[in-house]
Order: sequence, then C-alpha cells, then structure tokens
Amino acid sequence: MKTPETRIELADERLRPLLKEAATLECLWTGSTWGEGPVYLPDGRLVWSDIPGNRLMVWQEGQAVREYLNPSHFQNGHALDHQGRIIGCSHGERAIVRQEHDGGWKVLVGEYGGKRFNSPNDVVVARDGSIWFTDPPYGLIQPQEGYGGVQEQPGQEVYRFDPDTGDLRVVVRGMVCPNGLAFNPDETVLYVGDTAGTHTGEQYWPERHHHILAYDLVDGVATRARLFAEVSPGFPDGFRVDVHGNLWTSSGSGVQVFAPDGTRLGEIKVPEVSGNLTFGGPAGTTLFIAASTSLYRIEVNVRGATA
Repeated sequence: MKTPETRIELADERLRPLLKEAATLECLWTGSTWGEGPVYLPDGRLVWSDIPGNRLMVWQEGQAVREYLNPSHFQNGHALDHQGRIIGCSHGERAIVRQEHDGGWKVLVGEYGGKRFNSPNDVVVARDGSIWFTDPPYGLIQPQEGYGGVQEQPGQEVYRFDPDTGDLRVVVRGMVCPNGLAFNPDETVLYVGDTAGTHTGEQYWPERHHHILAYDLVDGVATRARLFAEVSPGFPDGFRVDVHGNLWTSSGSGVQVFAPDGTRLGEIKVPEVSGNLTFGGPAGTTLFIAASTSLYRIEVNVRGATA
C-alpha cells in the first residue's frame, strides 16, 4: 500500500470532530480506468466498478485485489439490500440488477412506461426495501461506458422501485442530469446531484450544473426542491451521508463535507479526481474512495447512515 500525503482543508470547526487526528489517507490499489460505485459487504469485502474496463473489482484486507465480475455490462453505482445482496446500476443492460445468493445476477427492472431506461447510474435502498435510482444518459452518450443505443425515455428522472410489489414510479422529474443520490438519516430528505456540466456543447445540455439538490420526502413523494450545495472543482458524482446528517461527496479535488444546513465544512484532499465513496470497515468508520485509477481509504470518527 502506498501512503500519499494526507491533506485536510478545514473550512468550519464542525469538521474537526468528524476526523481522526492522526489518520492517514492510504492508496489500497491502482489499476482501474475510472473507479466508481464502491459498496462494502458484511464479510469485509469492498466491491467497486471500473466502468470503462467493463468489470467489477474486489478488495479485502490482506488479500490481492482481483476481478469480481468481467464483463460487468458497465455497472456503475451499487448498494446493498436488506438481505445483503448487491444492487447494481447497469449501463450496458440499461437496468437495475441484483446479485442473488447463488452468485448469479438478475435484472430487476429495465423499463418504465414500456420504454427502456437510459443508463441507471447510482442507487440507494430505503428502510422499507424500496430501491431509488437515477437515470442519466451517460451509458448512451459515452461509448466507453456502455453499449450505446437510442434514448427512449423523454427525460432523465429519479425512480423508486419496490422489488416486492413491482411498483415503479418517478419521484423526481425535471433535473437535467441526475447522478448521485442519498437519504438523510431519518429519510425525510433526499439529496440528488446534477452533473450536467460534465458534458457541454449543443448536442448535450446548455446547463452546466455541478450541484446537489435537496427534496423533502413526505409519504414517498419528493417536494420542495432547493439548492443544497454547489460542488467545485469537479462534480458531485457520488456521495453518502453520515449518522449525523453530514454529506460527504466526491469532487475534482477530494472528498468535500457539507453540514446538514449546507455549510461546506472542508475537504479531505485526494491525489486523483474522486468518483464515488462509501463508509465501511469493521466499525463502519472507514471511508473508502473510488478515485479515477485508484482505491483509497481513510479512518474517520463517524459512521455512515447507510452503505
């Protein structure tokens, strides 16, 4: 393992108790093309995506990093359901998939209104077992991150899917390019990143969003959209919330941390552009960061609200 210089930007004193004073940022492995979608499993494994490499990788303490799934059909974001199964966003299959207990993968849902999804990007699982996910077109417009195809949905939406009943509904409309998403600890707020600014030009979108919106959740309905945070440099590609409601997000310079009121608390600097992150480890206080070519970790003083 390599140990890069550990650099912390403290913008607000509220960040200090969230971090371990002597913690170091560790590089666990290098070799991906673009790392994304880390998820920590109950047995201590960390699975994440190398999207352009069309594979999933797996890390475990004391063992060599290896391929977990190849081809992965360009899977991106991941979460765990309440049975410990991996829920994945498949750009290639344009679907939400699940790894069954026997190791095989099953498509859970792949269309809405009789039309195929664009390319599901990131996912979270609510306490009631429902699966919430974003559906931008990145797997369609980036040949290195999908099989291509024609966009069938009229927009880029956020969906809620109940795997028990099959109920599928749109919970957020009107975002330009929804990407990362997370709940606050009591699931009364849904955070969704809009990363339209990753692609500019007349063939894409005139908006150059790099922000996170917050929505109040009332009986599963998202209301009162408001700007939570602008993330710069880079984009809020993926993020997670800790048990105190602070939001930890990827960016172009590291992991930025925002208080529940939207105040930027500071940043853990990372040597590469960060794609996504998750909490894990034996105590739930290890922050794993999938950043461009490498996987990093740093110990913190707080657990994630969800994996």
